[in-house]
Amino acid sequence: MEIVVLLYSLPLLYFIFIIWKRYQTRRDQHCYILDYQCYKPTDDRKLNTEFCGELIRRTKNLGLIEYKFLLKAIVSAGIGEQTYAPRIIFDGREDSPTIADGISEMEEFFFDSVGRLLRRNGISPSQIDVLVVNVSMLSTVPSLSSRIINHYKMREDIKVYNLTGMGCSASLISVDIVRNVFKSCQNKLAVVVTSESLSPNWYSGNDRSMILSNCLFRSGGCAILLTNKRSLQHKSMFRLKCLVRTHHGARDESYGCCLQTEDDQGRLGFHLAKNLPKAATRAFVDNLRIIAPKILPIRELLRFMAVWIYWKTTTSPKSSKKGSNRSVSPNSAVTSSSQAQVKPPVIDFRTGVDHFCIHTGGKAVIDGIGVNLDLSPYDLEPARMTLHRFGNTSASSLWYVLGYMEAKKRLKKGDRVFMISFGAGFKCNSCLWEVVRDLNGGEENVWNDDIDEYPPESLTNPFMEKFGWIQDEDPSTFKMPL
Repeated sequence: MEIVVLLYSLPLLYFIFIIWKRYQTRRDQHCYILDYQCYKPTDDRKLNTEFCGELIRRTKNLGLIEYKFLLKAIVSAGIGEQTYAPRIIFDGREDSPTIADGISEMEEFFFDSVGRLLRRNGISPSQIDVLVVNVSMLSTVPSLSSRIINHYKMREDIKVYNLTGMGCSASLISVDIVRNVFKSCQNKLAVVVTSESLSPNWYSGNDRSMILSNCLFRSGGCAILLTNKRSLQHKSMFRLKCLVRTHHGARDESYGCCLQTEDDQGRLGFHLAKNLPKAATRAFVDNLRIIAPKILPIRELLRFMAVWIYWKTTTSPKSSKKGSNRSVSPNSAVTSSSQAQVKPPVIDFRTGVDHFCIHTGGKAVIDGIGVNLDLSPYDLEPARMTLHRFGNTSASSLWYVLGYMEAKKRLKKGDRVFMISFGAGFKCNSCLWEVVRDLNGGEENVWNDDIDEYPPESLTNPFMEKFGWIQDEDPSTFKMPL
């Protein structure tokens, strides 16, 4: 009798074992952030107003028209006086960069931030199983990842990925690579290194679409330590909930809106086209369409669907068209109710997200996301302050924004952080992180020295006050003072 019972119970036990095994496997596939270290260059690399004026003045290919364009761009960029530039700029050699300058800039960041990260967590370089490095505009032989491996003497069986040309959204691409490795490999440690090399990419010509990049991009970088080890779960800072990547490279207009190319005189630069906002919006909307059902509660999705159907049925195409084309003058009296009838409904992402970590691509980018997602000044503050203090540090920008939230002690256990980034290609990548434990700002947080000064009373930089006289100059008589 006992044998019969045993035989009948074996399938049930096997079924329970399979369920338990799958549950354990899924637990081992989780992607956690143990720690991250943003790079803070030395103070002798800060770009203040006076030095920026000198830098522009010594660029021989610029004239009064370009000076006026630069003044307007810098004043409206939302960037302050404490951002950082590569050493080649301060040496006065931005017109004649070498590959050694780019490598030196990257190694200064690598050896500082990666070293700090490993020491703080008591991890030996030989324990790292996966290394992902993304630097878009510098490709060397041996690769930058090989230089890190050589410096820290990492294992010979380490899985290595070296990414170039991925633009400002590359750090989330790197995280996605690590996540996919963790799905098939258990108990692993990974390091993601994200930065941009500006030394060989300063534009010295007079093409406005390329000059703009000089106003926005600044030096920075971040090293991130990730794991799927269950034993380290309680020490982790964040757990990855979901990640969505959108790539519009098949669209010619999106593909060509951000290009590293040469101008008419053969000077290398980074071209930002006029249709960039349109391409970014299209990619942004497509990305949100996919990730929204993954991160928002059902009640908000149902509410939005009901409101959208009501708006669609009650708003005629004719009235919508009239409302969208109507120009509002100071003397006109357009009521808010009539505008509300035409304005389409907006899904409330704050029902599923506690904090918004927005790429600091520029003031217009931050403001545009704020309008589209109906975010408050509180939600946009981390991105705006990061842009002001550190500028656009390309793919590493997101982690400076995250560092601001941590330094302000906003991140509590269970909170959800939504990251949004854009990049050449054209790409929009986003992800959702869950805060694993209360975060009160670490001892080596990049914001520690400045956090009490932020947010300042005004984000206005002194460029207009110092160089505003250029606007009144006549091109026929203008001469730049020495």
